[in-house]
Amino acid sequence: MGRAFEYRKAAKLKRWGHMARTFTKLGKEIAIAVKAGGPEPENNPRLRAIIATCKRENMPKDNIARAIKNAVGKDTSDYKEVTYEGYGPHGVAVFVDTLTDNTTRTVGDVRSVFNKFDGNLGTTGSLSFLFDHKAVFTFKSKEGIEMDELILDLIDYGVEEDYDVDDEEGEITIYGSPTSFGEIQKHLEENDFEITAAEFTYIPNDLKDVTEEERETIDKMVEKLEEFDDVQNVYTNMKPSEDVANEE
Repeated sequence: MGRAFEYRKAAKLKRWGHMARTFTKLGKEIAIAVKAGGPEPENNPRLRAIIATCKRENMPKDNIARAIKNAVGKDTSDYKEVTYEGYGPHGVAVFVDTLTDNTTRTVGDVRSVFNKFDGNLGTTGSLSFLFDHKAVFTFKSKEGIEMDELILDLIDYGVEEDYDVDDEEGEITIYGSPTSFGEIQKHLEENDFEITAAEFTYIPNDLKDVTEEERETIDKMVEKLEEFDDVQNVYTNMKPSEDVANEE
């Protein structure tokens, strides 16, 4: 498996450990998608993609339907996607992805955690060189699939030649340009691929080795950040533990 797959697997093992919090965050993404493209999944590609991710994370159908219903007519126009970045303890880069209607509150919350762990919150873009922003699609494999041909078809959308295969789940994961999210999704759907997850993510391009004691401190910092409702995802450039790598 590739570096990106290994990193994302390690992140998900932690991130999706808190179901109630996860569903709240996914519900917020549903609200934004409904506001932008309407409540009908068949007419709203972004909503379809989020619903696929919701199902993958075992969010009950009733919860999904309720989130869509609540989003209709609800004022979500004030929500902004804001990223915060800086260095945590032991020189590990930390990238915080938020969706907020009050940036003053959010930056205060995020800064308080950085300060608590002797970190340093930097300016926007200061750590962009350490992370690659990607659109990530996971879909069910099909008999007779020619991945080289599929990648060639999608190369204009920034899809990388490297992809990951999960034989246990019978799934394939590809990585492309975030600005081509809609085009990649459309191509997969038009060619009858069953998309099981679609998201934007940040993948570190240079992983930092840490001791187990240092890892424990960073994990605690990430958990504190994820406790805030405004925080959608937290990314670091900390190298995944050997336990995760050995599970491949």
